[in-house]
Amino acid sequence: MATDYYAVLGVRRDAGQDEIKKAFRRLARELHPDVNPDPKTQERFKEINAAYEVLSDPAKKQVYDLGGDPLSSSGGAGAGGFGAGFGNFSDIMDAFFGQSQQRGPRSRTRRGQDAMIRLEIELDEAAFGTTKDLQVDTAVTCGTCSGEGAAPGTSAQTCDMCRGRGEVSQVTRSFLGQVMTSRPCPQCQGFGTVVPTPCPECAGDGRVRSRRTLTVKIPAGVDNGTRIQLAGEGEVGPGGGPAGDLYVEIRELPHPTFQRRGDDLHCTVTIPMTAASLGTKCPLETLDGLEEIDVRPGTQSGQSIPLHQRGVTHLRGGGRGDLIVHVEVITPNKLDAAQEDLLRQLAMLRGEERPTGHFQPGQQGLFSRLKDAFNGR
Repeated sequence: MATDYYAVLGVRRDAGQDEIKKAFRRLARELHPDVNPDPKTQERFKEINAAYEVLSDPAKKQVYDLGGDPLSSSGGAGAGGFGAGFGNFSDIMDAFFGQSQQRGPRSRTRRGQDAMIRLEIELDEAAFGTTKDLQVDTAVTCGTCSGEGAAPGTSAQTCDMCRGRGEVSQVTRSFLGQVMTSRPCPQCQGFGTVVPTPCPECAGDGRVRSRRTLTVKIPAGVDNGTRIQLAGEGEVGPGGGPAGDLYVEIRELPHPTFQRRGDDLHCTVTIPMTAASLGTKCPLETLDGLEEIDVRPGTQSGQSIPLHQRGVTHLRGGGRGDLIVHVEVITPNKLDAAQEDLLRQLAMLRGEERPTGHFQPGQQGLFSRLKDAFNGR
């Protein structure tokens, strides 16, 4: 033989098929005419293509190793293209685009899509957990055909166009020789089978929509946006395929008294200045029942009273948040003569007839305190 195909690919004579294929793909990436259009490179590319066609085929390789010419009856494939079997075209595609997709018919049975439903719950249900019954509309397996898609008494048949392969091939000519390309069969859409008599209930899809009731356990501590995953409770797939998952997204309804911040609850109690001065007790309906809030004498507007472990249960870990009661002291803006006289007497007794006030620079709000903390004041 005038050409040493082993030398062309740069492999040993005892090289295995994996080594031969790896060498061919490496050279194909370097010498392909689309990458390097030089005429000498094209001739070199044809040489490695012919070498791979011989060495990758055990029968041709045996003829070559015995001194014969395995390409003598291939119509010049060794000099100009991919040969009668078109075996090298897919390997060239693999060299540029990675491993080619597995050929053959695709399955009618596929996994279904995930579904999501929003669930509104009250604050106390979120704090302590609850159990809810949900009405969901999803695709379920057709009971008439059991997901097969064919009418009762019938079955899917092999496609006569692709003969069950799920794809059809077409041969074209290029400067590299003959090239075979494949595409999904237009008659069976790549399934390899056709359903001549579809199920009248599901129209051949293998699934129908149905409303059903699910019981969902809501854990304590959920918040707005929390999603609970119910595996296998979503949409059944085409062909009676496995169902996807169902996600229940929590929406917590506003509470008339409490505002939630994380696992803590906040509310505001409004009291007159006399009660703030003398102290009082205010009844409050908490999540745990009726409790009395002890407002101590001299309480100022803006102060807060914490009730520990009266908030929302921690979703992860034990314990609960706190209930923070913010006090707002109301100053009367309308006084009758008797009330005004009493207040003037009180101011006189306290030496507050003409208070000068106590001035401070700026307003020490939240952002000012944060700025001072960062500046190390």
